[in-house]
Amino acid sequence: MIRVLLVDDQELMRMGFRMVLGAQEDVDVVGEAGNGLDAVHLAERLRPDVVLMDVRMPVLDGVEATKRIAEAGTAKVLVMTTFDLDEYALSALRNGASGFLLKDTPPGDLVSALRAVASGDAVVSPSVTKRLLSRFLGDGGGELRDAAVLEALTEREREVLVLIAKGLSNTEIARKLFLSEATVKTHVGRILAKLELRDRVQAVVLAYETGLVRPGDV
Repeated sequence: MIRVLLVDDQELMRMGFRMVLGAQEDVDVVGEAGNGLDAVHLAERLRPDVVLMDVRMPVLDGVEATKRIAEAGTAKVLVMTTFDLDEYALSALRNGASGFLLKDTPPGDLVSALRAVASGDAVVSPSVTKRLLSRFLGDGGGELRDAAVLEALTEREREVLVLIAKGLSNTEIARKLFLSEATVKTHVGRILAKLELRDRVQAVVLAYETGLVRPGDV
């Protein structure tokens, strides 16, 4: 079972998510919170697998709540927002969130994303995430990081990182590079370990921040 904590300051929104997720045999909604501070406390007490996190909330916003939960290692965080170019959502990604979805995402896509995050993957493929990263990371939205951090990677690993940043799945990367999917998974694991990254989302962010990938590439 995937244990989920719902966090949104709108009770009606939480009710909608609860109805969608409650219909899934492999999902158990273990708790709800109406602000980020309650979310942090409940995540610590309930230890859910995934926190479905709103970003704009009273008392403590979803960005800071995500940061605290990620630093504590209590759960993975999937950020939900109403806006398709939301700087708050980007900040949440930078602070440890494993994905980003719009609140009007179709129920099937929401459930798929939840399962992906729970299994240790990250939601980086939706076009809205690419636009978000392109706007705030690659188009004057922030200072570039020193690309020297990438020197730890082999040429093949850099190649795989570029394709991750472009939103390709392991299967698509394997097909493009004529590798087995198992080999690609190995490369991804080494990239994350060498760069001390939590997941694919952080790998995408780093690829943009170091200038390895530019908005036009996406």
